[in-house]
Amino acid sequence: MKLVRTGRERGIATVRLDSPTNRNALSARLVAELHETLAAHGGDETVRAVVLTHTGTTFCAGADLGAPPEPEAFVALMRQIVTLPKPVVARVDGHVRAGGLGLLAACDISAAGPASTFALTESRLGLAPAVISMPLLPRTDPRAAARYYLTGERFDATEAARISLVTIAAEDVDKALVPVLDGLRRASPQGLAASKELVTATVRESFDQYAEDLIARSAALFASAEAREGMTAFLERRDPAWVL
Repeated sequence: MKLVRTGRERGIATVRLDSPTNRNALSARLVAELHETLAAHGGDETVRAVVLTHTGTTFCAGADLGAPPEPEAFVALMRQIVTLPKPVVARVDGHVRAGGLGLLAACDISAAGPASTFALTESRLGLAPAVISMPLLPRTDPRAAARYYLTGERFDATEAARISLVTIAAEDVDKALVPVLDGLRRASPQGLAASKELVTATVRESFDQYAEDLIARSAALFASAEAREGMTAFLERRDPAWVL
């Protein structure tokens, strides 16, 4: 059974994360399937843009702690979204946690509905939002990023739009995307590709400059005693030992 499903309407390819039993967590298998699907759409001349969305009440819960991808594979996936020659539009009406925010931030345009909530929970697990910083920090308000990186607080779609994590917060996310998708259908393929290169330049530079260091930093944190305690506590549904 595939974890990523696709559809198409008037040149817009829909890519749906379809692993609701684990809240669309970033397993090695899901990351591989998503990478393959995006590569196919990126090379398809009949596709003008890609909409990335989800099944169930969660867009993406972050890394699958039971079957996580290699950090290099997840970094490659985020970089692929940033460098794909087609715009990638995130349609979110559910929860987004940890690594899921990296997936979201890599997209060019995003719309979030009223059921959406967001949290960078890594610090509560003895980790840090290391590799997802590459798309997140260039696009998000730095003072807000400092707050949510450090506290792990949950926030809603309105706040996500205020801090530039998402483009649009709307009561009806599909209605909000109608003019966006219409605009993409009216744009030329060459114009879209060239324009995307301009607006992603800083994000691409972040990957080029920091990927190797942040992959190593992420691996070191995951291997630490504090992270083992944090992840064990999470799986056992208890507070980790350091909570005051």
